[in-house]
Amino acid sequence: MLKSVKIENFRGFKSFEIQQLGRINLLVGENNSGKTSILEAIQLLCSRTNLEPLGEIMINRGEYFWSDDPREERELNISHLFYDHQFNIDSQFSISGINDNIKEEFSVNIGNRKLHIDADLEELDDLDEEVKRELIEGLSSNLKSLNFRVVWNRENEAKEIVNMPLLDNNCLSLRFIKRSSRDKKNQFSRTIFVNSFSLTTTSMKELFEEVVLTPEEELATEALKIIDPKIERIAPANVQKTSQMARLRSAADSHTGFFVRLSDKKQRVPISSMGDGIWRILGLALAIVSAKDGYLFVDEIDTGLHFTTMSGMWKMIWDTAKRLNVQVFATTHSNDCWQSLADIAKTENVTDDGIRIHRIEKDQKNSIIFDESEIVIAAEENIEVR
Repeated sequence: MLKSVKIENFRGFKSFEIQQLGRINLLVGENNSGKTSILEAIQLLCSRTNLEPLGEIMINRGEYFWSDDPREERELNISHLFYDHQFNIDSQFSISGINDNIKEEFSVNIGNRKLHIDADLEELDDLDEEVKRELIEGLSSNLKSLNFRVVWNRENEAKEIVNMPLLDNNCLSLRFIKRSSRDKKNQFSRTIFVNSFSLTTTSMKELFEEVVLTPEEELATEALKIIDPKIERIAPANVQKTSQMARLRSAADSHTGFFVRLSDKKQRVPISSMGDGIWRILGLALAIVSAKDGYLFVDEIDTGLHFTTMSGMWKMIWDTAKRLNVQVFATTHSNDCWQSLADIAKTENVTDDGIRIHRIEKDQKNSIIFDESEIVIAAEENIEVR
């Protein structure tokens, strides 16, 4: 479990440190204080040698261009990853942390090297022939290129994850990022990121398939009872999309992926007819059980939830995180959300490193930390922590 994280030159943070991390960590603060960026940074660190989350983060933020090259899918505008949205030769950002008393670091740096095809052929031996050919076609013997280099370091053992030339517009090829994430030899902890718009239908179905006919499926069903106690069972739906309108609805993700059975109804009920709260709770339940022995990140965790359901939501997350060894990082702007977390800190058997609230303030180098006892006092005395 992560105990502390330090962020340098990443997004809006020149230098920032968050300490005394617990099993559940709720980030609060004003808009544009960097809460979501902290979630992204910690996810990159926890993903270790897997770069797939990097591409997902940038796609979700719209930090890309559509490529004119038919071989390319999208080109990632990496300038937004660096402090103040700009980088130069030798620019670097890093995210480091103490994980079970071991120091780990994820770092990205931009270098300038003169590329020679003859020399590069040896360096590309580990790549498959298609990737090698595509790289060579884009090079000339006298080309000077900025290179995007990613290194993951665990104590004194460094592993270069990728070292690839940037495209002509100094963007990064999403295609090569996806290829670099296919190395099955690299072991990494499971990280799942749930954004403020919730998981897509496709993602929900994939996560459900992982837990179907296991005890974790029962946990997901029990989680839905936080919203409606009459729910007895949940099952995915085979949704057919046959029209342009259906494709448009799919693009917006209309939450039409599951049915539920209710104790007082004979017919099955589409989950989309029961409101956004049901969808949000299902997504959180599937995400946390799928993050076993890993990390769950949730942006604006209270989205779509009425304040009366939040204590139940936090209890589900707390119980599951302990049982499945998941460390949780979430953000909120809601007063009801953090006060409901205070209820858990007060009534549950919370260990000293169990629950934390971190207030993020723009231009400050450290978070303001509230531990379990301080969270309870703040709620009882109506002290604002946000």
